[in-house]
Amino acid sequence: MSIDVAQSARQAGHAIRAIYVRELSAYFLTPLAYVFMAIFLISLGAFTFEIGRFFDTNQADLSPFFLFHPWLHLVFLPAIAMRLWADEARGGTLELLMSLPAPAWALVLGKFLAAWTVAGAALALTAPMWISVNWLGAPDNAAIALGYLMSFLMAGAYLSIACALSAAAGNQVVAFVLSVAVGFLFTAAGLPVVGGALGPGLADALASFSLLSHFEAAQRGVLELRSLFFYLGFIGLWLTLNTIWVSARKGG
Repeated sequence: MSIDVAQSARQAGHAIRAIYVRELSAYFLTPLAYVFMAIFLISLGAFTFEIGRFFDTNQADLSPFFLFHPWLHLVFLPAIAMRLWADEARGGTLELLMSLPAPAWALVLGKFLAAWTVAGAALALTAPMWISVNWLGAPDNAAIALGYLMSFLMAGAYLSIACALSAAAGNQVVAFVLSVAVGFLFTAAGLPVVGGALGPGLADALASFSLLSHFEAAQRGVLELRSLFFYLGFIGLWLTLNTIWVSARKGG
């Protein structure tokens, strides 16, 4: 029994690594990753400096920078994840992929980690902003590091939605639209205007499921473990749904 478990674990590990390398290569051997990063960085810079009025705050911190992360993640991240399973279904390679001697969850995890790596690389390329505020003043670098960490986890949450809906829809355009719509619901649930319309009790309950609400504490430099566990649990839930929907398509 222990030998079978160890063999299954090795097969799953090999599958995760193989799918991860395959998908990451697909991102960087085509213009997709480069276009995504360029547009993401340009948009983030424009929002930070033009709308967030970064220099007008006269403060050496990245509050105006992190303010727009949820909304940019909402729009841009589904664009890099919508193809992950839709392309397999459209190209007729899903059956071949699922016939590999590996559990479906390993394939799902490999694809997700590849997309998450691209998102992480885009965030890493914003490091000059961090360097700039240190040159301008003496910011709280621990708070900035926390903001980056939680933004990365939040990016994973939006990607997990898009990955799952790519498997469910089987069409890139439909997957993108559904991912943005579902992501918007989990973002807007934390907006004050929504809370004001529902009343304090219901508003607090709804805000506890909001990706935006759990990021706000990190923007203030406060680490809340419940937010950390929320993002990890949220990602796990959508990856589980992803596995179920991929398996269902195989069975269909």
